[in-house]
Amino acid sequence: MSDGTHAIVFDAYGTLFDVHSVVDRCNQLYPGRGIELSHLWRSKQLEYSWLRTLMGRYENFETLTRDALHYACRLLQLQLSENDALGLLQEYRTLAPHPEVRASLRALRPAQLAILSNGTASMLQAAVEHAGLSGLFEQIISVDDLKLFKPHPRVYQLAVERLGVAKHNVVFVSSNFWDVAGATSFGFKTFWINRSGMQADELGIEPAGVLRTLDELPAGL
Repeated sequence: MSDGTHAIVFDAYGTLFDVHSVVDRCNQLYPGRGIELSHLWRSKQLEYSWLRTLMGRYENFETLTRDALHYACRLLQLQLSENDALGLLQEYRTLAPHPEVRASLRALRPAQLAILSNGTASMLQAAVEHAGLSGLFEQIISVDDLKLFKPHPRVYQLAVERLGVAKHNVVFVSSNFWDVAGATSFGFKTFWINRSGMQADELGIEPAGVLRTLDELPAGL
């Protein structure tokens, strides 16, 4: 690409896939509690990834997702059967893509596109296939190979190694500011997709651009 970009790397959860598309299933099981459960579930899922990395007690993202779900249901006093838990966990393999994602990714071709995610390889592959995104990515990179979660710098280095490009030639896109901060600190050119108008964290880091939706990315490159 004209700006020296050799690869565009995307976070998966929240960026390409709407993690709160689980709300409908949550509401089926717990009427009127779906949004509350989904947000607490997601919050604890991320917290566990950071804590386990800091403690050196790695468990894969599917395990963290299960543990966070059980915690959230206990805190909210929601009865969770084994079958209901399996059904909710399956939702992470069939998350809905954000509406603009398919067309936006196709518009970015033939640039080298990749995913770098905390998710396991099987979770990510299932979500990509379900969303109709197969064939758009040269690499789907899971932290499971490294056994560290983002925003550890070695995770971003993993993308450099897998893609065979210098870090200053990587554009990294995420809807999670903590992820953008980690990637910026590592040396990637970053774009934050801020769909809901969130406040940026006070980390002394600014992305190269702030977007409302992914389809604004080509104009920013």
